[in-house]
Amino acid sequence: MISNLTSPQGCHLYSIVTYSPPSPFNTDTTGCFNSSCVFAMEDKLARTSEGQPIRCKAAVCRKPGEPLTIEEIMVAPPMPREARIRIICTSLCHSDITFWKIEDPPAIFPRILGHEAVGVVESVGEDVTEVTKGDMVVPIFIPDCGECVDCKSTKSNVCSKFPFKVSPWMPRYDNTTRFTDLKGEIIHHFLFVSSFSEYTVVDIANLTKIDPAIPPNRACLLSCGVSTGVGAAWRTAGVEPGSTVAIFGLGCIGLAVAEGARLWGATRIIGVDVNPEKFEIGKKFGLTDFVHAGECEKKSASQVIIEMTGGGADYCFECVGMTSLVQEAYASCRKGWGKTIVLGVDKPGSKLILNSSEVLHQGKSLMGSLFGGLKPKSHVPILLKRYMDKELRLDEFVTHEVEFKDINKAFDLLIKGQCLRCVIWMDK
Repeated sequence: MISNLTSPQGCHLYSIVTYSPPSPFNTDTTGCFNSSCVFAMEDKLARTSEGQPIRCKAAVCRKPGEPLTIEEIMVAPPMPREARIRIICTSLCHSDITFWKIEDPPAIFPRILGHEAVGVVESVGEDVTEVTKGDMVVPIFIPDCGECVDCKSTKSNVCSKFPFKVSPWMPRYDNTTRFTDLKGEIIHHFLFVSSFSEYTVVDIANLTKIDPAIPPNRACLLSCGVSTGVGAAWRTAGVEPGSTVAIFGLGCIGLAVAEGARLWGATRIIGVDVNPEKFEIGKKFGLTDFVHAGECEKKSASQVIIEMTGGGADYCFECVGMTSLVQEAYASCRKGWGKTIVLGVDKPGSKLILNSSEVLHQGKSLMGSLFGGLKPKSHVPILLKRYMDKELRLDEFVTHEVEFKDINKAFDLLIKGQCLRCVIWMDK
């Protein structure tokens, strides 16, 4: 495959690429990536563009709810402790849909969305030793600086040096962006990743180096959704063999919770959803029972689950983003040791109402789980190894694959509920 790149000075850079991803239209979505592939393009590009802006294509969100526009943009070179990444493929998450739609802050436009991806390091800024050009990396929205008290602790994955926020800027250099359009006007970042671009710049705290033998259309899934669900069962809840799990909402994250619960030995995994078709899908990931929410013969979902389990589930997960469902999940937990894990994000300002005496007397736990409680640099490689060892199921999450030019089709598929994850290839 010959790559034709245009430098900022207008020179065309031709180089041979030995990497060849599977066709996005191939019915075999298991993917293929040869660990002996040599990224000749990266060496050539590094000699010609290192330290210089790169002109490339990006899908830019100009106005809320309107189709993304494929535009040529300029991507600045990385600053100290940053790396510039050539994106191989990216997948679409519901968080991208959310921030594509909303009009009020933290919404901001124009912006490059996207945060589930895999790519290759094109160049690095000063003081970067963790990765080098040519390395395969997964950018992850939650930082893992490895220096602060929280990152050094086994009890937390919430970095205190770079607190998580939905910022339009780079994390280490506030009020700065690495994107501009051809008129010189700034384009904002998204979740410190912005993967809907052929090239992006990411802080080293948000990059996890991975084994290049892993298929890129599977590795990208662990940037957000699948990791969040599997991690919530593994790290946050601590699901153990023989336990009972109830999952409210069977989208990608809810099904990933089911996969994590299955992987860590839960024997009963109950799915709760308004769509009964989700049960058949969920069986692939370990669901054993299904509660059709809204059609429970005048009983609440929590009453049905308590009756089914003889007192409530050991672990309940809210994966939709509705305070009413958090309360239902909490009510579905077993007294004494039940845990409710919140993964969904409701609208800003939403509040929970719990009976204080019940909180005291019933002895249940309620906790949030950002990125499933995973530390990106140490836990994501473990999950990828479990996939390569044929233990963790990732293939079933990828239901569609499209070319970059068809990125708006991916939005349509996810909005209509016709896919779990759609992988978008930057180069067909």
